[in-house]
Amino acid sequence: MIDLSGKVALLSGGARGMGASHVRALVESGAKVIFGDILEIDGFKLEEELNQSAKFTKLDVTNENSWKEAVNKAVDLYGGLNILVNNAGVACNSPIETCSLEEYRRVIDINQTGVFLGMREVIPAMRKTGEGSIINISSIDGIIGMPNILPYVASKFAVTGMTKTAALELAKYNIRTNSIHPGYIETPMIGGFGEGAQEKIDDGINMMRKYCANRVPSGRIGNSNDITNLVLFLSSKASSYCNGSQFVCDGGLTAGEVIPEMIDEFYKDD
Repeated sequence: MIDLSGKVALLSGGARGMGASHVRALVESGAKVIFGDILEIDGFKLEEELNQSAKFTKLDVTNENSWKEAVNKAVDLYGGLNILVNNAGVACNSPIETCSLEEYRRVIDINQTGVFLGMREVIPAMRKTGEGSIINISSIDGIIGMPNILPYVASKFAVTGMTKTAALELAKYNIRTNSIHPGYIETPMIGGFGEGAQEKIDDGINMMRKYCANRVPSGRIGNSNDITNLVLFLSSKASSYCNGSQFVCDGGLTAGEVIPEMIDEFYKDD
């Protein structure tokens, strides 16, 4: 088990879904955790669930002052900062021809600008601490293209490049910066972009389960723990030589498509 005792972690988008999984695991590994979100009800509910072992703070990742307050809270409560997990993000369903400028900017502001602000604001605290690990949650859509979600793809490609640039700039301060690229993960976001009635979200998740069973080489949809395990690894000394790297967790999806009927036909006995 990874031991993060004595480490202080700040995480965005931590109130539910994959972010909440990261928060729980960081606490279980011994870290002191501050997690932020705009979802205050969900955030305080998770804080209560964890018996206040993790502290919630309202965090709008598009707002500079909100980031400053979150970092200051971590430092004031725990005396420093070692880990940043830039997890907050939104999806979209926006074909290029019909995508509004407002929608494009909304996704970029949260997914890209939010990551920039988070990285920028933690640097002084991490320099003072003497070390740091910045973990940016990108996507396989930050590596390959995907139709009908151009703002999301643009934002995630940006996170990939920003991560590599930060790694080059911050290594001299003993701060590592890496990105994680999830494939299809079973969360409310994938079941309808995190919006709408629960029935709609459930239908979307069931559809993606069937897709992944047939098209993902590993034969299943991913779960939050698959990504959380990478977050813990990159938060720990076990990853001390990892910097500027892309950690893909997608069941082999981006390695190439599996088409079962073609494979069966190829290997069929004469």
